[in-house]
Amino acid sequence: MNSIPHILVVDDHRDIRELLARYLKEQGLRVSLAASGEELRRIVKTQLPDLVLLDIMMPGEDGLSLCRFLREHHPALPVILVTARGEDMDRILGLEIGADDYVSKPFNPRELLARIKAVLRRSQTLPETREPEEGKKLGFADWVLDTDRRSLFVQNPQNTGLLEVALSTAEFRLLMVFLRHPRRVLSRDQLLDLTAGREAQAFDRAIDNQVSRLRRKIEQDSKNPLLIKTVWGGGYQFNADVVDVAGTYGVDE
Repeated sequence: MNSIPHILVVDDHRDIRELLARYLKEQGLRVSLAASGEELRRIVKTQLPDLVLLDIMMPGEDGLSLCRFLREHHPALPVILVTARGEDMDRILGLEIGADDYVSKPFNPRELLARIKAVLRRSQTLPETREPEEGKKLGFADWVLDTDRRSLFVQNPQNTGLLEVALSTAEFRLLMVFLRHPRRVLSRDQLLDLTAGREAQAFDRAIDNQVSRLRRKIEQDSKNPLLIKTVWGGGYQFNADVVDVAGTYGVDE
């Protein structure tokens, strides 16, 4: 197995492809080039790269469509989008689809290299992922999360039914990350990346605050948490098994 990271550069402009290839090779990386979605599909079918550098604006099948394809068929493959100035909506949509990062044209090659190394480092250190499917109901401890409705339910203490607990968008994303990585230690950097990528405020305290708010909703005693454990020097660990739950929760539509 070759330990040198393999980068796939996808851009319809030949000059940009060749300049990027030359620079990345000078930095000790292996590089493959694709000018279209068809070439990308052919390459990943025969040899999966370690990271895809993907231009958004391409004729035919654009970068957003290709990012969606990669997330569907190769969910663990890191993708960095390359955007032009003024493409804010495309950039945000790309992050929502599942891109790991983005760079804006014109970019500094050193910054691009730093982004590539950071994404590779995160992808190599992340644990194996349990991927709950959309529309599933996921149970943990006394709780059930309806991932389709983004609703969280818990048994009423008087056993008179289920109580719904409202979650903010940030709390739902954080809880989903924990449910995808049960009993795994996740660093603050990993949680920032997995919850919102570069859209998150890049400070450890941002994650600490989100964890505190989520604890207040799902822990019996948020000051002595049993579900979301703090791992000193490491980050956080979700300390519960996660199972698929059958049945209907909440009000039927």
